[in-house]
Amino acid sequence: MGCSSCATGKDGLPRGCKNNGTCGTDGCNKLTVFDWLSNMALPAGEERFDCVEVRFKNSRKEYFRNPDNLTLSIGDVVATEAAPGHDVGIVTLTGELVKVQMKKRKVDWNEETLPKVYRKASQKDINIWHDSRDKEPAVQKKSRELALALGLQMKLSDVEFQGDGSKATFYYTAEERVDFRQLIKDMAREFGIRIEMRQIGYRQEASRLGGIGSCGRELCCSTWLTDFRSVNTASARYQQLSLNPQKLAGQCGKLKCCLNYELDAYLDALKEFPEQDVKLKTQKGLAACQKIDIFKGLMWFCYLDEPSAWHKLTVQQVNEIIDLSKKRKPVASLEEYAAELLEDDQKDATYENVVGQDSLTRFDKPKKGRGKKRKKRPRNNNRKKSKNG
Repeated sequence: MGCSSCATGKDGLPRGCKNNGTCGTDGCNKLTVFDWLSNMALPAGEERFDCVEVRFKNSRKEYFRNPDNLTLSIGDVVATEAAPGHDVGIVTLTGELVKVQMKKRKVDWNEETLPKVYRKASQKDINIWHDSRDKEPAVQKKSRELALALGLQMKLSDVEFQGDGSKATFYYTAEERVDFRQLIKDMAREFGIRIEMRQIGYRQEASRLGGIGSCGRELCCSTWLTDFRSVNTASARYQQLSLNPQKLAGQCGKLKCCLNYELDAYLDALKEFPEQDVKLKTQKGLAACQKIDIFKGLMWFCYLDEPSAWHKLTVQQVNEIIDLSKKRKPVASLEEYAAELLEDDQKDATYENVVGQDSLTRFDKPKKGRGKKRKKRPRNNNRKKSKNG
C-alpha cells in the first residue's frame, strides 16, 4: 500500500516519509483506518478517550488503555503490556474513533483487565525490537525443518517475535489436529525463548502474508476486509460465472471473497426473471431456456426439436408468453417475438457520424509502391551481326 506522502522509490522503499511504511498518516499499513475526527475539537468539559489502537506485525491490532495520559499520535512507537514482559507496536488510531473500532470488534473498554501502554518506546526498546524482527526469517526456516523432521502435517506460515525478544508466536495451518508438544520442546531448546503456537485458517493466512490478486490490486483481506463471510458456488451460479476452480479460487485456496460483492445486485435483477427450468408452450412446440443475460434482461430459448436454433427474447416477452400459456392461449411460435426484437436492434444499430470522421483508415499510411518498372532496352542487332561476320 502507499499513501499520498509515501510514494515508492526506485529501490522499492517509500521515498515520501522515509519511514519504511510507518508514516504518520498510517496510510501504508494493513487494515488502516482514516481518522476523520482528528481535526475536530472535543466539546467543553469532555475528556479525551483513554484507549488507543496499536498495530503489531502484519494485520494484528490490539487496544490498550493509556492510564498516564501520554500524548500519543498516529505513528508513535510505544511499549505495551504483554504476558510476560512487554511488546512494541505502532499507534494507528487515537481519540473517539477508537471507541467505534472497539465496539465493532466487541471489545469492552470498561474492563479492568484491558492491557496498558507503559511508555513511548526508547531507543533501546526499538533496537531490541528490530533485532528480534531480523531473526524471524531464520527462525521460521529452522522451525519448518524441525516440523518436517518430526513428520508433522502442518505449515508454519509466519513467525512473530515479541518486542522484548523473550517470546515468539508461530502461526500455522493444518487440516487435522496436530500434536506439536515435541516440536515446542525442540524449538525452545533451539531458540531459547518462550514458544506459542497459534492455528489460523487459510483466509487468515492470506491476510497476514498479503499479496496481489488476479485483479491486479492488493488482497482485500490484507488491506481493509476484516470479516470473512462464507462463500459458496451458488454465488458464482447467480452471476453466470463459469465454475472453474482455478479462476474462482483466491490465493488462500478458497473461493474469492469478491464473489459476494455484487451478489445482491444480481439477486435483485433476477427477481424479474422466471425460473430457468421453465418451458415455454407454443403451438410449434415446447422451448427451453439455454442462456440469460441478467443486466440486459434477455433470455435465449430453443425448441426441444431444434436445439441448434436459439431465439432471443426479452424478460417481458417471456413473462407474456407464460401468462398466455396459463390462460390456455399459447402463442404460435417464438419467431414472431424474436423478429420484433431483431427489428428494434436493427433500428438501434444505425450508424451516425456524430464526430464527422467518416474514414476508418484515415490514419493509415499509404502503401509505398515497389518503384517504377524499368524500360526494356532494344536489342542491339548490330552487335550480333558483327559477331557473325
